[in-house]
Amino acid sequence: MKCFGLSLFACRLPLLALWLVPLLVQAQAFRVQDIRVEGLQRVSAGTVFASLPVQIGDTLDSISIQQATRALFKSGYFADIQIAREGGVLIIQVKERPAISAISIDGNKAIKTEDLMKGLNDNGLSEGQIFKRATLQGLTQELQRQYVAQGRYGASVETTVEDLPRNQVKLNIEVDEGEVAAIKHINIVGNSAFDDEELQDLFELKSTGMLSWLNGNDKYAREKLSGDLERLESYYLDRGYLKFSIDSTQVSLSPDKESVYITVNVSEGDVFKVSEVDLAGDPVVGEDQIRLLVLMREGQTFSQVLMTTTSDYITKRLGNEGYTFAEVRGIPELNEEDNTVKVTFFIDPGKRAYVRRIEFRGNTRTADNVLRREMRQMEGASASSSRIEHSKVRLERLGFFKEVTVDTVEVPGTSDQVDVEYTVEEQPSGSIGASLGYADGSGLVLGANVTQDNWFGSGKQVGFSISNSRFQTVYSFNYTDPYFTPDGVSRGFSVFFRERDFSEFNLSTFTTDSYGASVNFGYPISDIERLGFSFGYNNISIKTGDFAVQEIIGSPRLDPRVEFAVLEEEYRDRCFDDNGAAQECDLSDVRQLVSELPESVLTETSDGFIDENGDNFNSYSFTLSWVQSTLNRGRMATRGASQRLSLEVALPGGDLEYYKLIYNAQYFQPLTRNLTLRLRTRLGWADSYGATSELPFFEHFYAGGFGSVRGFERNTLGPLSSPAIRYDQPVASVLTADESERLIPTDAAYLINTNGKIGTGTFGDDDDPFGGNVLVEAGAEILFPLPFIKDQRSLQSAFFLDAGNVFDTNCGPNQLNCFDVDLNKLSASVGIGVSWITGFGPMTFSLSKPIRENEFDETKVFDFSLGTNF
Repeated sequence: MKCFGLSLFACRLPLLALWLVPLLVQAQAFRVQDIRVEGLQRVSAGTVFASLPVQIGDTLDSISIQQATRALFKSGYFADIQIAREGGVLIIQVKERPAISAISIDGNKAIKTEDLMKGLNDNGLSEGQIFKRATLQGLTQELQRQYVAQGRYGASVETTVEDLPRNQVKLNIEVDEGEVAAIKHINIVGNSAFDDEELQDLFELKSTGMLSWLNGNDKYAREKLSGDLERLESYYLDRGYLKFSIDSTQVSLSPDKESVYITVNVSEGDVFKVSEVDLAGDPVVGEDQIRLLVLMREGQTFSQVLMTTTSDYITKRLGNEGYTFAEVRGIPELNEEDNTVKVTFFIDPGKRAYVRRIEFRGNTRTADNVLRREMRQMEGASASSSRIEHSKVRLERLGFFKEVTVDTVEVPGTSDQVDVEYTVEEQPSGSIGASLGYADGSGLVLGANVTQDNWFGSGKQVGFSISNSRFQTVYSFNYTDPYFTPDGVSRGFSVFFRERDFSEFNLSTFTTDSYGASVNFGYPISDIERLGFSFGYNNISIKTGDFAVQEIIGSPRLDPRVEFAVLEEEYRDRCFDDNGAAQECDLSDVRQLVSELPESVLTETSDGFIDENGDNFNSYSFTLSWVQSTLNRGRMATRGASQRLSLEVALPGGDLEYYKLIYNAQYFQPLTRNLTLRLRTRLGWADSYGATSELPFFEHFYAGGFGSVRGFERNTLGPLSSPAIRYDQPVASVLTADESERLIPTDAAYLINTNGKIGTGTFGDDDDPFGGNVLVEAGAEILFPLPFIKDQRSLQSAFFLDAGNVFDTNCGPNQLNCFDVDLNKLSASVGIGVSWITGFGPMTFSLSKPIRENEFDETKVFDFSLGTNF
């Protein structure tokens, strides 16, 4: 009889019960008229009867009673079983094993408690289950083996069972994980073609070094060593060593169980060259096409990676023809006499498969038709690996999903049909509801808004907002249907009203009130390219404050750097009496005085934009755009490229005539499994034409801050405006000597006011950013995963280098920091940035350090934006 983990006494109980049976039951067989089970507490009678190989009406003898006892013990629910007879009634007296009331685990860190609990549950040890000591002992040993596999040779697991009332127990598991043994030395024996250092660089495991405390690469783990040995073998096979072998591997442990020594014994063999490349089987497509996919050539050194890559290429090619389950195997035939190898690719295409059904899973918000219209693989058509994969990429480019996976499943009972199953995981695609947030440059943002690229799962883009910040007040609505027609022609429109105060946005002092509307269409010219057309109307009114700069409104003025002493010397005799009081000067006298001043005293001025063009405009615009994208995702892309070229023209017939040409591009290149290089650029050129004298200043380009050149204040790079002037005192003012010093400091001057009379003026404190008509921006980023965060799909972090500036081909005579296009004037910064897509909008952070700046640049170390629309 098997013991099943019971104590010796418990194991012998059935034998004792069977020995007592003759005393309770007549030795002769008897017919069971009824069965009664006694002693049950938690186990149901049905469970007992299901395990008992005896039914009413059966005839029992001593052998059948023995079999029944064994069957009940085998169920694992009972610690003791006694069988007796009372007339025709079979009486079964049981004692149940205790139930597990609670499980306590303490001391574990390397393996999480929930993982340990899952392992216990999978082995039948969980709260409410019947306690089995043998199972606990086996699980304890397995747990210790897991710690040993992690290199924790000193780990120990102690278990105690605490008895509780009502036949229950509590399991206490005490874990001492110990320390991971550190690798002191890795030795490779038998290598001559490559030195130890070159081969050891292939290993993920390293001997203890200066940075081991940070990356933990000196912590031994059996799985890591297995991976390292595979890389070592592949390294040799990719260089023609077809007879390479790893003869043995020894892992030695120091007596204190804290140091590990690894020795790998290898046999290199000779280098083999390819003598012939042959095709066998049924290629299905033309052999000449298959030959184009073969990467191996006669006479070159054999490479396993080229052989497997060739097999993959041929498999994909056959998959594109509908042979989804094609198998291609590269078979090397060695000739050890001349160290050559013949490589034969055996092709088994199988049957051409057709797609029976395309199914979508996980789209809890997005409608099926939104996903189905992105499909390039059709139901009923032959299955194409490239079309199935391209459909997956199109789903990822929507930007609605964190992840998209695809599986091709054979249809049971057929050999030529498959189902294609796309599984998606939804992610936030905008922000909905009341907004409360803060963004550098805009300040506190309050309002009600909806911005959704996937409106109620329809795939349509809808946005409307009523928002207010210190910079602007906006009322807007926009709508775009990306599939206005079934073949992918899009249509959209927008209307808006906007009030902006540019003095609150690091720009020159002026405000604008504007309203307008536009309609746009998009036309696909390929799967990765679109043309866009937009027609719009815009009305804009401009208001200038007391400190409106000269480029906006110009007026005659004296050079602000001229001090009062100079002015006093020039004007005292004619415009001031002996007491220092200002007296009226005739207009002709004023002009004469100004003409007599030295040229160094006068400021060369010209009319501002409003002087020449007015302050209220109606304009009609046409925009033509071209977009190309091979990005793998609509948000948080990691590979591919995109570029956009747009031309906006303010059409003749409106009050303004100008054009803007803008080019945006980005490119992603994986560097390693975890690192990706991103390159980006943004270029802009704008100018006026026709009756408009110059590019409207409110259409200037600006640079600096998020989405531009981080490390600098928003919009502050590039040309500055000329100082602004405000008239403070009229001619009639009577100035004493003390008042002169108080009212006319060195940064003020006598000005010719709008009536042609002399008064005092005050100049603005700062030169404000004014922008320009040429924009140059570029950047490089290394995208990397943040440590200790499992789900990186809505998170992107990067080390970045940003550079850029704004230039102007028509700088004013007194503008500071204004240059024609000069790449030597680019400002640059380096830093680290993080972007995170949350349920209420994006969060972005950056820490930056300028490494190249111009004289008037305003720098900034930390930037963030929280809860604003995107």
